[in-house]
Amino acid sequence: MTEKNFLEIKAVKGSLKPIITKVPGSKSYTNRALLLASLAKGTSKLGGALESKDTQVMIRALRALGISINKTKTGLTVKGSAGTFKKPGKIINLENAGTAVRSLTAALATQSFNSKITGDKRMQTRPIQDLIDALIQLGASIQTNKGCPPVTILKPIKGGKTCVNGNISSQYLSALLMALPLTGKTSQIKVKGKLTSLPYVEMTLETMRRFGVHVQNKNFREFIIKPQTYKAANYEVEGDASSATYPLALAALHSGKTTITNLPGESLQADLQFLHILQKMGCTISKSKTSVSVKGPKKLNPLGTIDLNRLPDATMTVTILCAFAKGTSKLTGLANLRIKECDRLRALATELKKIGATVQEGKTFLIIMGNPLLLHGTEIETYNDHRMAMCFAIAASKIGNIKIKNPSCTKKTYPDFWKDLKKWGMEWS
Repeated sequence: MTEKNFLEIKAVKGSLKPIITKVPGSKSYTNRALLLASLAKGTSKLGGALESKDTQVMIRALRALGISINKTKTGLTVKGSAGTFKKPGKIINLENAGTAVRSLTAALATQSFNSKITGDKRMQTRPIQDLIDALIQLGASIQTNKGCPPVTILKPIKGGKTCVNGNISSQYLSALLMALPLTGKTSQIKVKGKLTSLPYVEMTLETMRRFGVHVQNKNFREFIIKPQTYKAANYEVEGDASSATYPLALAALHSGKTTITNLPGESLQADLQFLHILQKMGCTISKSKTSVSVKGPKKLNPLGTIDLNRLPDATMTVTILCAFAKGTSKLTGLANLRIKECDRLRALATELKKIGATVQEGKTFLIIMGNPLLLHGTEIETYNDHRMAMCFAIAASKIGNIKIKNPSCTKKTYPDFWKDLKKWGMEWS
């Protein structure tokens, strides 16, 4: 694709042909596996790992910490450090990769040397204080810029007892869980408040088990972590459920059928619950051990009131579908969308209104009064957010004449998105 500052997406003419496709590897699993393989004793092989801007940022940081990571025909090989990183020669810049910032902050807080993590302008406004507070309770000395990156780690954690707020981001808890086996001391984490995006914590615990570390989980309210050593593993990364929402949404919008061939029907990925949302909207769902399929209805049903706290990334695709489902959908539990790559609640409300949708934005919710007859083309601001670009491209498949600004932002998690869009039957110029 030639680099342009916008792409104009055309509406699909006629019926959409059945889509049978793979999606990129899961970003969440890839970044967890990269970190744990780097901390493990021995050499791990990661198959199907996502190759995108976010994972490249993570790999660059791990290499700066002395980890050997090499690309092969089937994936990546990672030579682990048995829990001990090398002191980096400079500040680690993780750009706008939130998962990497949180997980590496906790991992570096187990090391004997001082280190500093920073990010781009947006990352330097994204809060991390809850994680810092939890690490300080464990003995660390850390400086931040008013609770946001840059983060300077001056003294490591010792292990012991800590608590962490669960209602802002599950990434804080996941970061602690992955780091604490390295301290040489039994540790306890207590979760304060409602744990947001719980499936992501389940993913963390599963990935840790695959690399030989087990955690005592007391109903996701308390965790006991004993000193353990990560062990090298051969690990296959499954397809990304968040990326799968786009071709699956095409089936829903166009009364078509989409099959994702590399996404297990029983995956722990949070955004697999998107299938339940599609079912509520009238779609027919089929699942197997290796794939999922969706057949769209003649007309989409509105959702009424529904809590989407457990699937934050898929929420953006859900909002698009709700705009085409005649009736009212109130999407709640969305507080953490405000601290993502952009303030996604504000961005979604703003851009949905620009295509003609009637939307009410609350502090933690969106109300969408769906009416496909009112929707029309316009220019969409993406706020340098990959998911804004991709979900509004799906809207364009139905109404056309939508210009997506800064389309290259999709490289963050889905580098071939625009090429795949053409394979699925859409056109852009």
